[in-house]
Amino acid sequence: MSDLLERLRGRGWRLTAQRRVVAEVLDGDHVHYTADEVHALASDRLPEISRATVYNTLGELVSLGEVIEVSTDGRAKRYDPNAHHDHQHLVCSQCGTIRDVHLQGDPLSALPEPERYGFQVSEVTVTYRGICPHCSAPS
Repeated sequence: MSDLLERLRGRGWRLTAQRRVVAEVLDGDHVHYTADEVHALASDRLPEISRATVYNTLGELVSLGEVIEVSTDGRAKRYDPNAHHDHQHLVCSQCGTIRDVHLQGDPLSALPEPERYGFQVSEVTVTYRGICPHCSAPS
């Protein structure tokens, strides 16, 4: 059973066939699908699943804090099931591929006290941008 499915079961979240398929699609490392990609993959497993059900399920998973909604550069939102492990993102500026990266140390420590301007910082989000190997390969 996937980590996401285990977490959802632990919460007592009712796992209908549709919800289970969406959770199964989201399972894995470096998974950052758009809602349309989740729908397409879920439809392969459960052809009768509707786009609305996928969108609603993704919204519920985000509200529960089990999935992170990732927005980059005005592209379609992507959904990251790696919500319970500290990580940042590496994004391809050309194709939009997203990879999880794990920083060494506390990213908050990189922000000197004078640069916090009195803010009580509660969250740090770091996004690295570049060109992925696929996009940088010669055609």
